[in-house]
Amino acid sequence: MTDYGVQEAASRVDSPFIVGELPSVFKFSVPHRSVASASKRLIDIVGAIAGLMILAMIFLPIAIAICIESPGSVLYKQRRYGLQGRSFTLLKFRSMVKDADHLKALVHNEAEGLIFKNEQDPRITRIGRLLRRTSLDEVPQFWNVLVGEMSLVGTRPPTHDEVIHYTDRHWQRLNVKPGLTGLWQVSGRSNIKDFEEIVNLDLQYQANWTPKYDLQIILKTFVVLLTKPGAC
Repeated sequence: MTDYGVQEAASRVDSPFIVGELPSVFKFSVPHRSVASASKRLIDIVGAIAGLMILAMIFLPIAIAICIESPGSVLYKQRRYGLQGRSFTLLKFRSMVKDADHLKALVHNEAEGLIFKNEQDPRITRIGRLLRRTSLDEVPQFWNVLVGEMSLVGTRPPTHDEVIHYTDRHWQRLNVKPGLTGLWQVSGRSNIKDFEEIVNLDLQYQANWTPKYDLQIILKTFVVLLTKPGAC
């Protein structure tokens, strides 16, 4: 495999790139060395298969609960941006009312910077709040991990509204694959509402990454889920 660790020392260059529907020119460094790691990919595949087995067991009861409270699709699909700005369709159990995206402008943003966050978002359904509190809404993303669009551990995949405002520094967080969990999540995401602080954690993860570090974050994620519902 290519030694990305050596290439990371190379200077950044301008290169044409299409990010979803965003034709532009961005400055990218080469992918982080974790992208080429066979150990990380093995962990992702094993974890994704285990996660999809869980999904198979819980899908029907969750689907019924979602549809009873709020008619519409069981799964919520959204364009997100991953490794070096490549777009993909992220999967989640729908936790909001139908057509919630069209109502977003009516909801106050409590976060700072390029993320959107409102703990009392009125678009969230009752079953949706339970799914979010237990992080069950994110279980379908194990499919994104299995096909290689995401990793078990990485950065939070940004939306279209975020990336159109990115600076060079922000783009650095996408030198790794987006993750189901990450340093931000296990550091208490409910209390972190400053986007720049999230970027700092993402870059800290890249600087300290090893396969062992991923396993530590995965273990800490389980601890947080069991002791602090809603924190991940």
